[in-house]
Amino acid sequence: MNKITGHRGARNLWPENSLTGFRNVLALEIDAVEFDVHLTNSGELVVIHDATLDRTTDKTGPVRALTPELRGETHLEGSDDTVPTLADVLSVLVTGGDKQLHVEIKSDEKGRPYPGIVEKVAAEIEGFGLAARCHLTSFDVPLLEECRRAAPNIARLVSVNAEWAAKQGGLRAFLERVDGLVDIVAIHHELMAAEWPLIRQKLPLERLCAWTLNDETLIRAWLKRGIGHLTSDSPDLALRLRSEIRSQFEPA
Repeated sequence: MNKITGHRGARNLWPENSLTGFRNVLALEIDAVEFDVHLTNSGELVVIHDATLDRTTDKTGPVRALTPELRGETHLEGSDDTVPTLADVLSVLVTGGDKQLHVEIKSDEKGRPYPGIVEKVAAEIEGFGLAARCHLTSFDVPLLEECRRAAPNIARLVSVNAEWAAKQGGLRAFLERVDGLVDIVAIHHELMAAEWPLIRQKLPLERLCAWTLNDETLIRAWLKRGIGHLTSDSPDLALRLRSEIRSQFEPA
């Protein structure tokens, strides 16, 4: 079965990584919600994709410099929403039934890991009783190894694109390195298409995720291939196409 994930809370439908988006996305029949977490100097876990505020908010500067007061005054682009904390987001998503949560642990604006972020994220997830519904995700293999040590009961997902695979010695070496470390391997759709024979040799369909698919033709093609997981900024489109494809195979 193809599982559909709403990327950054379905950012083509609502402001990305916003409480408005997370509340609304729960009404869709998606299987998972993906979002990103940074750690500020004041110790808050905040949900935002970039390591700086510039692209998605009305402020500038590094996310880590946000104080609780400034965060409350920092609005997401084109929205009345402010930058939410991880606790804010989990308090919404905890009501989402069995929807899975893909929690990407980010690095700071210089690409450095935030000290202690894994333990803090895991503790917050545990505090909401959501460990069984979560995957901790990253491109960074050492960080995911830290996740395994600090939170062995929370599943893990690794992401990779062509540029990142090249830096890791090639896709084959990367896949061999993460074997046994993660449950799901999320591969950019262009790399997935280019290396499909190798990928299928290494991994079953149910452990594969194609990202980020927003074009109808591409979504339809990957759904028909039987990909286990598909991440989209437009999960409403992916859901419609999944329903159409399933109906073609249902007995009359």
